[in-house]
Amino acid sequence: MGTLHRRALIAAGAAAGLSAAILPRRAQAAEFTLKLGCEPNPDHPVVIQMMKAAEAIGRDSKGRVELKVFPASQLGSATDMLSQVRSGALEFYATAGIQLGQLVPVAQISSLGFAFEDYSKVWAAMDGDLGAYVQKELSRSSLIAFEKVWDMGYRQITSRDRPIERPQDLEGFKIRVPVSPLWTSMFKSFGASPTSISFAELYSALQTKIADGQENPISNIHSARLYEVQKYCSLTNHMWGGLHFLANARIWRSLPTDVQEIVTTRINAAAVASRADTLAANTEYRSLLEKQGMVFNQPDLAPFRQKLTSAGFYKEWREKMGSQAWGLLEKYSGPLA
Repeated sequence: MGTLHRRALIAAGAAAGLSAAILPRRAQAAEFTLKLGCEPNPDHPVVIQMMKAAEAIGRDSKGRVELKVFPASQLGSATDMLSQVRSGALEFYATAGIQLGQLVPVAQISSLGFAFEDYSKVWAAMDGDLGAYVQKELSRSSLIAFEKVWDMGYRQITSRDRPIERPQDLEGFKIRVPVSPLWTSMFKSFGASPTSISFAELYSALQTKIADGQENPISNIHSARLYEVQKYCSLTNHMWGGLHFLANARIWRSLPTDVQEIVTTRINAAAVASRADTLAANTEYRSLLEKQGMVFNQPDLAPFRQKLTSAGFYKEWREKMGSQAWGLLEKYSGPLA
Protein backbone atom coordinates (compact mmCIF):
# COMPACT_ATOMS: atom_id res chain seq x y z
CA MET A 1 0.00 0.00 0.00
CA GLY A 2 1.48 3.42 -0.98
CA THR A 3 2.28 6.03 1.64
CA LEU A 4 -0.24 8.51 0.30
CA HIS A 5 -2.93 5.82 0.33
CA ARG A 6 -2.15 5.01 3.94
CA ARG A 7 -2.37 8.68 4.85
CA ALA A 8 -5.67 8.96 3.03
CA LEU A 9 -7.08 6.10 5.09
CA ILE A 10 -6.00 7.79 8.29
CA ALA A 11 -7.61 11.03 7.19
CA ALA A 12 -10.81 9.22 6.26
CA GLY A 13 -10.97 7.62 9.70
CA ALA A 14 -10.66 10.99 11.39
CA ALA A 15 -13.26 12.54 9.09
CA ALA A 16 -15.68 9.73 9.89
CA GLY A 17 -15.72 10.89 13.48
CA LEU A 18 -14.04 7.84 14.99
CA SER A 19 -12.53 10.16 17.57
CA ALA A 20 -12.33 13.87 18.28
CA ALA A 21 -8.60 13.39 18.65
CA ILE A 22 -6.09 10.86 17.42
CA LEU A 23 -5.23 8.79 20.47
CA PRO A 24 -2.76 6.05 21.28
CA ARG A 25 -4.22 2.79 22.56
CA ARG A 26 -4.07 2.41 26.34
CA ALA A 27 -5.12 -0.29 28.78
CA GLN A 28 -5.94 1.89 31.78
CA ALA A 29 -6.49 5.47 32.83
CA ALA A 30 -3.35 7.57 32.51
CA GLU A 31 -1.81 9.52 35.36
CA PHE A 32 -1.06 12.41 33.01
CA THR A 33 -3.33 13.31 30.08
CA LEU A 34 -1.76 15.89 27.78
CA LYS A 35 -3.28 17.57 24.72
CA LEU A 36 -1.45 18.58 21.55
CA GLY A 37 -3.04 20.96 19.05
CA CYS A 38 -1.82 21.64 15.51
CA GLU A 39 -3.08 22.86 12.15
CA PRO A 40 -1.99 20.22 9.56
CA ASN A 41 -4.52 17.60 8.49
CA PRO A 42 -4.43 14.00 9.83
CA ASP A 43 -2.77 12.69 6.66
CA HIS A 44 0.16 15.12 6.81
CA PRO A 45 3.54 13.48 7.61
CA VAL A 46 4.04 15.63 10.73
CA VAL A 47 0.71 14.52 12.20
CA ILE A 48 1.41 10.87 11.39
CA GLN A 49 4.71 11.14 13.25
CA MET A 50 2.99 12.92 16.16
CA MET A 51 0.61 9.97 16.39
CA LYS A 52 3.54 7.55 16.46
CA ALA A 53 5.22 9.63 19.16
CA ALA A 54 2.01 9.56 21.22
CA GLU A 55 1.91 5.77 21.02
CA ALA A 56 5.58 5.51 21.97
CA ILE A 57 5.12 7.86 24.92
CA GLY A 58 2.29 5.68 26.19
CA ARG A 59 4.48 2.57 25.90
CA ASP A 60 7.60 4.10 27.39
CA SER A 61 5.67 5.49 30.35
CA LYS A 62 3.85 2.17 30.87
CA GLY A 63 0.52 3.91 30.44
CA ARG A 64 1.20 6.77 32.85
CA VAL A 65 1.13 9.37 30.06
CA GLU A 66 -1.55 9.80 27.40
CA LEU A 67 -0.86 12.29 24.63
CA LYS A 68 -3.99 13.27 22.69
CA VAL A 69 -3.30 14.70 19.24
CA PHE A 70 -5.84 17.20 17.85
CA PRO A 71 -4.95 17.94 14.18
CA ALA A 72 -6.69 20.08 11.55
CA SER A 73 -7.25 23.05 13.91
CA GLN A 74 -9.83 21.08 15.91
CA LEU A 75 -9.02 23.20 18.97
CA GLY A 76 -9.37 26.52 17.18
CA SER A 77 -7.41 28.88 14.95
CA ALA A 78 -3.67 29.46 15.23
CA THR A 79 -4.38 32.51 17.38
CA ASP A 80 -6.75 30.52 19.58
CA MET A 81 -4.31 27.66 20.17
CA LEU A 82 -1.40 29.98 20.87
CA SER A 83 -3.52 31.73 23.50
CA GLN A 84 -4.55 28.36 24.96
CA VAL A 85 -1.01 27.04 25.30
CA ARG A 86 0.20 30.27 26.88
CA SER A 87 -2.64 30.23 29.42
CA GLY A 88 -2.33 26.52 30.20
CA ALA A 89 -5.67 25.47 28.70
CA LEU A 90 -3.58 23.44 26.22
CA GLU A 91 -0.39 21.62 27.18
CA PHE A 92 1.28 21.46 23.75
CA TYR A 93 0.96 23.34 20.46
CA ALA A 94 2.96 22.89 17.24
CA THR A 95 2.96 25.92 14.97
CA ALA A 96 5.01 27.70 12.33
CA GLY A 97 7.54 30.32 13.28
CA ILE A 98 5.75 32.79 11.03
CA GLN A 99 2.64 32.43 13.23
CA LEU A 100 4.71 33.28 16.30
CA GLY A 101 6.05 36.48 14.76
CA GLN A 102 3.52 38.73 16.46
CA LEU A 103 4.55 37.35 19.85
CA VAL A 104 8.27 36.79 19.31
CA PRO A 105 9.44 38.56 16.12
CA VAL A 106 12.66 36.54 15.78
CA ALA A 107 10.66 33.28 15.62
CA GLN A 108 9.92 33.98 11.95
CA ILE A 109 13.55 34.51 10.96
CA SER A 110 13.82 31.01 9.44
CA SER A 111 11.07 31.94 6.96
CA LEU A 112 12.93 34.94 5.58
CA GLY A 113 12.69 35.05 1.79
CA PHE A 114 15.35 33.05 -0.10
CA ALA A 115 17.48 32.69 3.04
CA PHE A 116 18.28 28.98 2.77
CA GLU A 117 19.41 27.53 -0.55
CA ASP A 118 18.77 23.92 0.45
CA TYR A 119 17.88 21.62 3.33
CA SER A 120 21.48 21.13 4.42
CA LYS A 121 21.55 24.79 5.43
CA VAL A 122 18.05 24.69 6.93
CA TRP A 123 18.88 21.88 9.33
CA ALA A 124 22.36 23.17 10.14
CA ALA A 125 20.71 26.43 11.24
CA MET A 126 17.65 25.05 13.00
CA ASP A 127 19.57 22.27 14.80
CA GLY A 128 22.37 24.72 15.53
CA ASP A 129 22.90 28.17 16.98
CA LEU A 130 20.03 29.91 15.18
CA GLY A 131 17.48 27.35 16.39
CA ALA A 132 18.84 27.55 19.94
CA TYR A 133 18.56 31.34 19.89
CA VAL A 134 14.93 31.25 18.72
CA GLN A 135 14.07 28.67 21.39
CA LYS A 136 15.61 30.87 24.07
CA GLU A 137 13.56 33.87 22.91
CA LEU A 138 10.36 31.82 22.89
CA SER A 139 11.03 30.79 26.49
CA ARG A 140 10.49 34.42 27.53
CA SER A 141 6.79 34.08 26.65
CA SER A 142 5.61 31.37 29.10
CA LEU A 143 6.58 28.71 26.57
CA ILE A 144 9.09 25.88 26.31
CA ALA A 145 10.25 25.25 22.75
CA PHE A 146 11.52 21.73 22.05
CA GLU A 147 14.92 21.33 20.44
CA LYS A 148 13.91 19.84 17.08
CA VAL A 149 11.82 21.70 14.51
CA TRP A 150 9.32 19.86 12.28
CA ASP A 151 9.45 20.29 8.49
CA MET A 152 6.53 21.81 6.58
CA GLY A 153 8.53 22.17 3.38
CA TYR A 154 9.60 24.94 1.04
CA ARG A 155 6.90 27.17 -0.43
CA GLN A 156 6.27 27.45 -4.18
CA ILE A 157 4.38 29.95 -6.35
CA THR A 158 1.46 28.87 -8.51
CA SER A 159 -0.14 30.98 -11.23
CA ARG A 160 -3.04 30.87 -13.62
CA ASP A 161 -1.69 32.36 -16.87
CA ARG A 162 2.10 31.97 -16.98
CA PRO A 163 5.00 30.55 -14.99
CA ILE A 164 7.18 32.73 -12.79
CA GLU A 165 10.66 32.60 -14.33
CA ARG A 166 12.21 35.91 -13.24
CA PRO A 167 11.63 38.52 -10.52
CA GLN A 168 10.11 40.76 -13.21
CA ASP A 169 7.31 38.22 -13.69
CA LEU A 170 6.02 39.18 -10.25
CA GLU A 171 5.57 42.88 -11.11
CA GLY A 172 1.86 43.67 -10.83
CA PHE A 173 1.13 40.02 -10.03
CA LYS A 174 -1.88 39.68 -7.71
CA ILE A 175 -0.75 37.03 -5.26
CA ARG A 176 -2.60 35.69 -2.26
CA VAL A 177 -0.46 35.54 0.89
CA PRO A 178 -1.22 34.64 4.51
CA VAL A 179 -1.81 37.46 6.97
CA SER A 180 1.81 38.32 7.75
CA PRO A 181 3.91 41.48 7.39
CA LEU A 182 6.90 39.35 6.36
CA TRP A 183 5.07 37.83 3.37
CA THR A 184 3.55 41.15 2.33
CA SER A 185 6.89 42.94 2.59
CA MET A 186 8.70 40.36 0.47
CA PHE A 187 6.25 40.34 -2.41
CA LYS A 188 5.95 44.12 -2.42
CA SER A 189 9.74 44.19 -2.84
CA PHE A 190 9.22 42.31 -6.11
CA GLY A 191 6.61 44.82 -7.26
CA ALA A 192 3.78 42.33 -6.79
CA SER A 193 0.35 43.11 -5.36
CA PRO A 194 0.02 40.81 -2.33
CA THR A 195 -3.41 40.40 -0.81
CA SER A 196 -4.01 38.67 2.54
CA ILE A 197 -6.72 36.00 2.27
CA SER A 198 -7.38 33.10 4.63
CA PHE A 199 -6.49 29.61 3.43
CA ALA A 200 -10.16 28.61 3.68
CA GLU A 201 -11.05 31.28 1.10
CA LEU A 202 -8.04 30.67 -1.18
CA TYR A 203 -9.66 28.38 -3.75
CA SER A 204 -12.58 30.76 -4.22
CA ALA A 205 -10.25 33.75 -4.56
CA LEU A 206 -8.33 32.02 -7.34
CA GLN A 207 -11.47 30.74 -9.03
CA THR A 208 -13.04 34.21 -9.14
CA LYS A 209 -9.71 35.79 -10.18
CA ILE A 210 -9.43 37.98 -7.11
CA ALA A 211 -5.84 36.72 -7.18
CA ASP A 212 -3.69 35.60 -10.12
CA GLY A 213 -1.76 33.15 -8.01
CA GLN A 214 -0.67 32.07 -4.56
CA GLU A 215 2.21 30.39 -2.71
CA ASN A 216 2.22 27.28 -0.51
CA PRO A 217 4.10 24.03 0.04
CA ILE A 218 3.35 21.40 -2.60
CA SER A 219 1.42 19.33 -0.05
CA ASN A 220 -1.03 22.21 0.48
CA ILE A 221 -1.32 22.85 -3.26
CA HIS A 222 -2.41 19.27 -3.71
CA SER A 223 -4.70 18.96 -0.69
CA ALA A 224 -6.54 22.18 -1.59
CA ARG A 225 -6.98 20.98 -5.22
CA LEU A 226 -5.46 24.20 -6.51
CA TYR A 227 -4.55 22.43 -9.75
CA GLU A 228 -8.21 22.98 -10.69
CA VAL A 229 -7.75 26.76 -10.71
CA GLN A 230 -3.99 27.14 -11.33
CA LYS A 231 -1.95 25.93 -14.31
CA TYR A 232 1.67 26.57 -13.37
CA CYS A 233 3.81 25.79 -10.33
CA SER A 234 7.16 27.57 -10.16
CA LEU A 235 9.63 25.92 -7.80
CA THR A 236 10.87 29.13 -6.23
CA ASN A 237 11.61 27.70 -2.76
CA HIS A 238 11.14 31.30 -1.66
CA MET A 239 10.43 30.47 1.98
CA TRP A 240 11.05 27.46 4.18
CA GLY A 241 8.53 26.68 6.89
CA GLY A 242 8.87 24.59 10.03
CA LEU A 243 6.78 23.89 13.11
CA HIS A 244 8.00 24.70 16.61
CA PHE A 245 6.76 22.23 19.21
CA LEU A 246 5.74 24.32 22.23
CA ALA A 247 4.77 23.46 25.79
CA ASN A 248 3.16 25.59 28.46
CA ALA A 249 6.14 26.34 30.72
CA ARG A 250 4.27 26.08 34.05
CA ILE A 251 2.65 22.74 33.21
CA TRP A 252 5.84 21.35 31.72
CA ARG A 253 7.88 22.15 34.83
CA SER A 254 5.24 20.50 37.01
CA LEU A 255 5.70 17.13 35.28
CA PRO A 256 8.03 14.54 36.85
CA THR A 257 11.53 14.49 35.41
CA ASP A 258 11.13 10.99 33.96
CA VAL A 259 7.94 12.05 32.15
CA GLN A 260 9.71 15.10 30.72
CA GLU A 261 12.53 12.88 29.47
CA ILE A 262 10.18 10.41 27.80
CA VAL A 263 8.15 13.12 26.08
CA THR A 264 11.22 15.10 25.02
CA THR A 265 12.98 12.05 23.58
CA ARG A 266 9.99 10.82 21.61
CA ILE A 267 8.86 14.23 20.31
CA ASN A 268 12.33 15.23 19.14
CA ALA A 269 12.86 11.85 17.46
CA ALA A 270 9.50 12.12 15.70
CA ALA A 271 10.35 15.64 14.49
CA VAL A 272 13.54 14.36 12.86
CA ALA A 273 11.71 11.37 11.36
CA SER A 274 9.05 13.64 9.88
CA ARG A 275 11.64 15.53 7.86
CA ALA A 276 12.33 12.64 5.51
CA ASP A 277 8.61 11.86 5.37
CA THR A 278 7.70 15.42 4.36
CA LEU A 279 10.36 15.47 1.65
CA ALA A 280 9.15 12.15 0.24
CA ALA A 281 5.50 13.23 0.41
CA ASN A 282 6.17 16.42 -1.53
CA THR A 283 7.88 14.36 -4.25
CA GLU A 284 4.79 12.15 -4.46
CA TYR A 285 2.44 15.13 -4.48
CA ARG A 286 4.36 16.75 -7.32
CA SER A 287 3.90 13.60 -9.40
CA LEU A 288 0.18 13.63 -8.68
CA LEU A 289 -0.11 17.31 -9.57
CA GLU A 290 1.67 16.71 -12.87
CA LYS A 291 -0.83 13.97 -13.65
CA GLN A 292 -3.59 16.52 -13.01
CA GLY A 293 -2.05 18.79 -15.65
CA MET A 294 -0.06 21.20 -13.52
CA VAL A 295 3.11 22.40 -15.27
CA PHE A 296 6.28 22.78 -13.19
CA ASN A 297 9.31 24.96 -13.89
CA GLN A 298 12.56 25.59 -12.03
CA PRO A 299 13.65 29.25 -12.19
CA ASP A 300 17.15 30.50 -11.37
CA LEU A 301 16.79 31.72 -7.77
CA ALA A 302 19.86 33.99 -7.58
CA PRO A 303 18.14 36.98 -9.31
CA PHE A 304 15.27 36.79 -6.81
CA ARG A 305 17.64 37.08 -3.87
CA GLN A 306 19.50 39.91 -5.60
CA LYS A 307 16.23 41.78 -6.15
CA LEU A 308 15.36 41.56 -2.46
CA THR A 309 18.79 42.94 -1.60
CA SER A 310 18.51 45.89 -3.98
CA ALA A 311 14.95 46.63 -2.80
CA GLY A 312 16.14 46.95 0.81
CA PHE A 313 14.12 43.95 2.02
CA TYR A 314 16.96 42.34 3.96
CA LYS A 315 18.07 45.64 5.45
CA GLU A 316 14.52 46.28 6.70
CA TRP A 317 14.22 42.89 8.36
CA ARG A 318 17.73 42.97 9.80
CA GLU A 319 16.67 46.04 11.77
CA LYS A 320 13.51 44.26 12.95
CA MET A 321 15.24 40.99 13.91
CA GLY A 322 18.26 42.53 15.59
CA SER A 323 21.96 42.21 14.83
CA GLN A 324 22.54 39.14 17.03
CA ALA A 325 19.83 37.04 15.40
CA TRP A 326 20.82 38.29 11.96
CA GLY A 327 24.43 37.32 12.52
CA LEU A 328 23.36 33.80 13.46
CA LEU A 329 21.19 33.59 10.34
CA GLU A 330 24.01 34.69 8.04
CA LYS A 331 26.29 32.08 9.64
CA TYR A 332 24.23 29.54 7.67
CA SER A 333 22.67 31.54 4.84
CA GLY A 334 25.67 33.60 3.85
CA PRO A 335 25.51 37.43 3.52
CA LEU A 336 22.01 38.75 2.89
CA ALA A 337 22.31 42.51 3.20
